[in-house]
Amino acid sequence: MSRQPAGTHGQRAQVRLVGQAAQVPESRIVTARLAIMTTIGGWVGYLIYWFYSQFLRQGAYTTQAKAEAIAYLAMITLLEASSLAYLVARLGHIYRAREHRRVPRAHLDGYFWQRRPSLTMIIPSYREETRVIRNTLLSAALQEYPDKRIVLLIDDPPNPTEERHRVLLEAARSLPSQLESLLAYPATAARRAYDEFRERVGSRVSQLPAIVHEGGSDSGAAWDGVVVDPSELEQLADTYALAASWLTLQSEELPIIDHTDEFLRDEVFVRLAHEFAQIADTLREGASYGREVDAARLAQLYERLLNVFGARITSFERKLYASLSSEPNKAMNLNSYIGLMGGAYSVHRTLSGQVLVSDDPEHADLVIPDPDYVLTLDADSTLLPEYCLRLVYLMEQEAYAHVAVAQTPYSAYPGPASRLERIAGATTDVQHVVHQGLANYRAGFWVGANAVIRKRALNSLEEITWEGGYPIKRYIRDRTAIEDTESSVDIVAQGWEIYNYPERLSYSATPPTSVPCASSVAVGLMAACSSCRSCGVTTSGPRRPGVSRSPSSSSA
Repeated sequence: MSRQPAGTHGQRAQVRLVGQAAQVPESRIVTARLAIMTTIGGWVGYLIYWFYSQFLRQGAYTTQAKAEAIAYLAMITLLEASSLAYLVARLGHIYRAREHRRVPRAHLDGYFWQRRPSLTMIIPSYREETRVIRNTLLSAALQEYPDKRIVLLIDDPPNPTEERHRVLLEAARSLPSQLESLLAYPATAARRAYDEFRERVGSRVSQLPAIVHEGGSDSGAAWDGVVVDPSELEQLADTYALAASWLTLQSEELPIIDHTDEFLRDEVFVRLAHEFAQIADTLREGASYGREVDAARLAQLYERLLNVFGARITSFERKLYASLSSEPNKAMNLNSYIGLMGGAYSVHRTLSGQVLVSDDPEHADLVIPDPDYVLTLDADSTLLPEYCLRLVYLMEQEAYAHVAVAQTPYSAYPGPASRLERIAGATTDVQHVVHQGLANYRAGFWVGANAVIRKRALNSLEEITWEGGYPIKRYIRDRTAIEDTESSVDIVAQGWEIYNYPERLSYSATPPTSVPCASSVAVGLMAACSSCRSCGVTTSGPRRPGVSRSPSSSSA
């Protein structure tokens, strides 16, 4: 729970390990089990002593004194139960960390070389500080995922009366174009290098691969058996060195205000730059051997650069349209955009304001694709570069076909300046352990700061109501302030599953003036609701670690 000062070697060492699978010694498991047994043994010992002292030992105890003793025992029991629940969850977290095996990066590259599940990242924002939104957009834009779309859902009132609110709104509106312009240079350089590589390959082999994916990327099968000269390694190394230099330059120019900026700099820009520089050095070393190399693997490496820098960033404001809900909560901000996915719309002016009307895609003002996956991300969060790649890959596997939500419960940014914020961050990190541990016992729930959601699962949750003559679609529940935990009940009730990926790949800000506790209360309430819904239903079947299974999805 203690933190090193920002920028120290201790903090850097701690952060470097957060994205790696844990190596769990057996002694840690033994200690965790011993803690559970000690807690139970201590409570049993106290219960025996209490019963003896209150009822068996002779003494002049009044009825009131015995009632007080019983009340005290009840409080002690609740505290013991709370500690035991945490220790059991912690043991589950250790089990999951021990069982987890990271998929090799080359395997991920090969998989997404053949398949390209579409992904749209939606980032709800309400009067957030411009720097905070920019950092979140940057971490999303630099995700190593092909053909990604990023949409900033601006929920500010469109006509603010206060100057500071107007400045925030205008800044949020301009961010997508600014960041696209920022990424244009490395994206264009990578695309040009890849196109030149294809031309050179075409001059050296009898047939240039012609099969092309929707996003403009070559089919893996078309490259089978194609080899190229080792000089191509030098060309690719130069491209990676250029990308590394650009990332390094951006890391140096990034304004550093607090520890969240340092985290973005070190764990996104510097990490990618270091990795790309290592790849460049390895490629140059490989070129020195003078052997022919597999063209498909080189093409995959070119496409990795395109995946990193090739983000399409836009924004959307639901409050500009009278045909969409204007209820003041994050859930309806998300629902409004999700409900438009897969459609084309024209903007019509009416007496009640602008409305969106379905139209032909060729003549529409707004065309919104229907993705395979939707990533929801809070505007004060940061994702490590492989977040989307690893979670979508997992959801694409047959064993996880019934997973609706895959996530890494967020951790606190390391190195905050204030003691109170460090305490708040410590509670967040404890919650991360609890979330991962609960998943080991099929009790995971959606943590809304970040998640990859299967669009088909969202469609199964769709509810339509009418407001002002317009259909309002709901996918994420908005009856309480904790929309993610509430929606977990509906997800599980529909037969879907929730999976916590056992790594730290996401980070979110903790409040500097308060310690979060509402989510813990909500967890208990939602768990009680879930228990009521599933009362009387027995589940069976094999368990997969980290999966929350609905009764309806198991054999009775």
